[in-house]
Order: sequence, then C-alpha cells, then structure tokens
Amino acid sequence: MKISSILGLNARSQLFSYSYNSLRGKKIARSKILTNRILRHAQIPTPKIYKKFKNPSDIFNFDWSSLPSSFAVKPSKGLGGEGIIIVKKKLNFSSERSRTSWITTQRRRVSVDDLQLHILDVLEGAYSVGNVADVAFVQEYVGRHNAFRRYAFRGTPDIRIIVFNKVPVMAMLRLPTRESGGRANLHQGAMGVGVDIATGITTKAIWHGNEIRQKPGTKRKLHGIKIPDWDNILELAVRSQEASGLGYLGVDIVLHPEKGPMVLELNAHPGLQIQLANESGLKKRLERIEDLEVRGSGHGVKIAKSLFAERFLDRVKAEEGIKIVKASEEVKVLTPKGEKFRIVAKIDTGAWSSSIDKSLAESLGLLDKDRILWYKKKISSLGSQDRPVIPLTFWIAGRKINTHVSISDRNDLTYQLLIGRIDLAGFLVNPEIDKEKLTQAKKW
Repeated sequence: MKISSILGLNARSQLFSYSYNSLRGKKIARSKILTNRILRHAQIPTPKIYKKFKNPSDIFNFDWSSLPSSFAVKPSKGLGGEGIIIVKKKLNFSSERSRTSWITTQRRRVSVDDLQLHILDVLEGAYSVGNVADVAFVQEYVGRHNAFRRYAFRGTPDIRIIVFNKVPVMAMLRLPTRESGGRANLHQGAMGVGVDIATGITTKAIWHGNEIRQKPGTKRKLHGIKIPDWDNILELAVRSQEASGLGYLGVDIVLHPEKGPMVLELNAHPGLQIQLANESGLKKRLERIEDLEVRGSGHGVKIAKSLFAERFLDRVKAEEGIKIVKASEEVKVLTPKGEKFRIVAKIDTGAWSSSIDKSLAESLGLLDKDRILWYKKKISSLGSQDRPVIPLTFWIAGRKINTHVSISDRNDLTYQLLIGRIDLAGFLVNPEIDKEKLTQAKKW
C-alpha cells in the first residue's frame, strides 16, 4: 500500500466528510432513530424498533413482558457500540420477577430493574457525545448468519461499506471476538476482514491493527469467506447514501438469518482502519470516482466492480503458474447473451488500459446504453474525444479476466481488440508475433 494512496484523518474530514456531507445528512447519521425512519421511508430493510424511551415515565409505564425473547437496547446517539445491551433469550421461571429476566449475549442475567436503570443513564446522556440528553430505544435483534457462525464470537457480525458518489469504494467484514464481548467494534477487539468489492469474498484480515490469517486461537482461515447476497448488500449501501443525502459515508449492514441484508447504521465520519484490512488506500479510490456521473445504485455497483476488483494474483500464480502470451493472442469475449466470441487481440504492454473497436462492440451487443460505465476523455492528434468505457469479460491463455475497456475506432487497424498492461498482471509477454494469428486478425 503506497503512502500517497492512504486517506488520513484530516483529508477525510476536509476533503470528503466536510465537503460532501450536508447538515441534514449529518443529523440523520447522528441519530439511530432518525436513520431508521429515513431508511424505512425509502423502503430499505432495517431492524424494527419496538419502543422508544424519551422520558422516565415511558420507562416505568412500559409492559416489558410484551417484548420478544431477544432484542437490543440502544442509545440513539451512542458511539462505538457503547451503551448497547443485546438480549438473547428470556428466562421462563415460575416466580413473577423471573418471568421478566433475560440473558444477554455476554451470558449476563438482566432484570427489568437493570434495564430501567440503564435506560435512565441513556436519557441522561451517559453514552452520547458531550453527555447531552439522549433517547433510548428497543430494537429487533439480528442473530448470526450461518455463513459467519464459525468465525464470530456470540455477537452479530456486520459489513462496513464506504460509499462515495453512489459508488461502493471499499468493504470490510467485522467479526466479534471474545475480547470485544460479542461486539463488532474494532477498537474493542473485533477483527476487521477486507472484502473484494467484485465478488464479496474476504481477502485479508487485521486484529488490533496487525495482520492475521486465522481466527485467534484457531486454525480457521479468514480469507476466502463468501458473503451471501453480496450484490444486494452493495445496492442497499448505495441506496442508503441516496436516502440520507450524505455524499461520503460508511454504511453498516447486517445479515439477518431469515430476512437477509438489513442496514443497521450510517456513519458520516467512518473509521480508516478499513484501509489496513484491505491493504489498499482510500484516497486513490475516492479520487478515481470523484468526478464520475453515476446514474443510480445499479450503475454505481457496476463501476465499483469494474474499478476495485481484487485480482488475487498470489493465489492465481500458485495454482496456475506464470502464463506466457505472445504479441498477438486469441481471446474469447463474453457477450451479453452468454456466448463466447473468438477474436485475435493485440497484446500491448505500451498501453495502460485495454480497448475494443466500436463496430465490434456494437455487433456483440456490448455497447448498449445501460452497459456504459462512464466516459473517458482522450486527447489525440485528431482532437479531444469522450470515449465510452464498458465492463468486459474475456479469457486469455485459459485465464478469465474481468475488466473495463474503452471504445475506440479501430476499424482501419489490424486488431479490433487491444489488451493493455493493466490486464496482463501475472503474464509473461513474448514479443514474437504469430503469423497465423496475424492473418486471422486481418481476415476479421
């Protein structure tokens, strides 16, 4: 990770949080109750709120036996997971007092009196910034999804996604540990696991700021975990940004075992340790998408998958070995209909990115309006041009490449497809030109 690509606290605040986040958006993010209301109005799934406590009379007049067996008690403006009590099950004994007792995820027994005293502390501002008066609420409990049961200690894991300009920029899975007391908070001892934006597969992990490969105390590998319903998770993150009016934010999403992804919280000043978990800087990624015109959540997800996909080079090299390609190679291009079109491409290490001929792209159905990611300004001897950029999947030397390519007029050139060095990582290029393939390219 290059130092120049890292986003620091001052840059985050001045360049992004301050510049792109409205006062209304910040107000929404500060209040969990207001966040819940805004998300529900936008028809974004979020855990249900059972009861709000605004003053002491609300606490003592509430029928606690009406609550389900599991729930969460939270301060509306709490930070870092402080002041949250997660109740896992109700105790059913014969005495009247025991009927209204519960067991928390930390295996601590709490009674109605305990919860009432805790909520009084919340109302007095014990867990809010500046100790200002707050509101408490009881919310639906979201348990562990089966996909994370082997990796998380008792509590509920969540997925933090940084969203900017309607594009999911970086993602991290936060796994509770024994040390964190079942909370998915890195500062309290939870693990942060980097996630590949394109696939939803975990890549690297940190614990207390240091890189780890396995769950502490076990031999369970933390890379290669597939997060279910990944595309829906990314879409929800972008839709949450649109609903809140925040230009730059962190979206916390949990996976309900039955109901699927739910948005838990929004953060107008998301932490920066996500960069360590992904071994990638946020600053460079944010700058790449700052000026893009993004049409909506689906378009933003397409851009993210195209720009920020992990290439898993170390694993590929270990499993497949180094691939050797010549200056011209036959590739198979995947069309929108699922067909594979064979064509001879030019392998050009002098070009940074790949490009495809406009006529060829149109004939294959690759240039439909909804497939265009953005427009790239190209300055040449003929003047300035805005070239469309589209996602493209192709196979070369038996290896599948997911990338984005620009559209250009290559009709008068020998090769209608050019592969740049951004898509040649893990290959050795033999400069020799295969005459037979050159003839095939000219025939096309």
